Amino acid sequence: MKRRDLLKGSLAAGAAMALPARLFAQVNPSATRDAKLMDIARDELARVGSQIWRRDIVGIADFGLHSAERRFHFVDLENERVASYHVSHGTGSDGEHDGWLKRYSNIEGSEASSSGAFMTRSWYKGKYGTSIRLDGLDPTNSNALPRAIVMHQANYATPEHVARFGRLGRSNGCFAMGPEQFDRALIDLSGGRLLVSGSYGIAADGSTVAPPVVQYDLLRREDGTTFSRANPGAF
Repeated sequence: MKRRDLLKGSLAAGAAMALPARLFAQVNPSATRDAKLMDIARDELARVGSQIWRRDIVGIADFGLHSAERRFHFVDLENERVASYHVSHGTGSDGEHDGWLKRYSNIEGSEASSSGAFMTRSWYKGKYGTSIRLDGLDPTNSNALPRAIVMHQANYATPEHVARFGRLGRSNGCFAMGPEQFDRALIDLSGGRLLVSGSYGIAADGSTVAPPVVQYDLLRREDGTTFSRANPGAF
């Protein structure tokens, strides 16, 4: 075989091997969203610094989306991959139970979800079986441990629940996921990794969407009374 023919064959083979990767990049409908999530993960890791022990995978809960959406993202920075699942918000965040988070709070007894950065701790056995303790790293979630805000499994946080009711059930402020989905959190997110909660509103196609509700923070004054304030990180 002539050298020219060999070169042609090598080039053709190389092009064929490269095609699946290029084709995947072209048809991956969540590529834009995934890039935005990776930017958020890197920015938050830089912000919290050495408080996080393990920096390979970051969890992002996007409470700017409806609970029927897959709004909990495992952002694998080492392999540049994102896997997305359902996650519940707190009863105190959604009194109407329509699937939209309206209120964040760090107050004990509020049963609301908190925004901010958390560090995952070790496993423990609780009401919902094996669960993951969380340390709040920001003033907006500093009471995570005394409030017992954790990650756990729950049957009301499954895709089947969404298919039946059009939304997930609500937690007491914890990050609740379906049993099968939570198994991934136990392996990939526990033990000193970063979990971030906020209202980013990043849709699957990468566009930014605004929820049809006002989101705010429930805060407590020094005299013990509470008041509401528009959340600067929400729409």
